[in-house]
Amino acid sequence: MAVLVTADVSGQTKEKYDRMLDVLAPELRRAKGFIAHGAGPAGDRWQTFEVWESLHDATRFFAAFVRPNLPEGVKPRRVVTDLHALVLRER
Repeated sequence: MAVLVTADVSGQTKEKYDRMLDVLAPELRRAKGFIAHGAGPAGDRWQTFEVWESLHDATRFFAAFVRPNLPEGVKPRRVVTDLHALVLRER
């Protein structure tokens, strides 16, 4: 079943996030199991979410692409939720 991965990122800024997304977005679109990504400011931190087909796919991507590209001092606090349901827009 799909998983939702949320992360609260203290110390992240829009500029740092945008630089990371420039590098990571093409990789995300090609990643096995990737469904969706979103992010935005949440008070004094940055919050992201991703939906993946499996925890394995999400963990593999984070280790291979996100962790090596994190700005110095930025350490996301990730939470994984197993999804009971996922409804997507018809195409």
